[in-house]
Amino acid sequence: MKTLVRRHRPIWNEFPLSFDGLLNDMRPAGSDSSVPAVNIKEMDTQFELELSVPGFDKSDFNVRVENQKLLISAESKTENEKEMENYTRREFGYHSFQRSFALPKEIINEEAIDAKYEAGILKVMLPKRTEVLPKEPKNIVIS
Repeated sequence: MKTLVRRHRPIWNEFPLSFDGLLNDMRPAGSDSSVPAVNIKEMDTQFELELSVPGFDKSDFNVRVENQKLLISAESKTENEKEMENYTRREFGYHSFQRSFALPKEIINEEAIDAKYEAGILKVMLPKRTEVLPKEPKNIVIS
């Protein structure tokens, strides 16, 4: 398990330099080959996680938030059967993965997390709390 430590930055720069400073990616050792890689994008109002997971159906995924952790898992089973003259051939397939990420409650609005699956890409949108969004500059009138 690798642990990422959030960097300390001046108060005027409250946004992380990368999403790695926010999420703690926890995977069992030796599971890299069966776990899809994650692209993480930071935008003004949200973070986006993109997982390349072709071959799954939308119903195969389970995305949930529990104890300030984003848990993403999927499980797919296939069975092919061919009947020939003298024998029957069966092939079974099983694909699954699980990823979890620690969510900082002071930055992510857990109630508004959304996900969609299109063309083999699972996108999870993690909106930022309104308190941490950049504010418009304010002109001060001198009296």
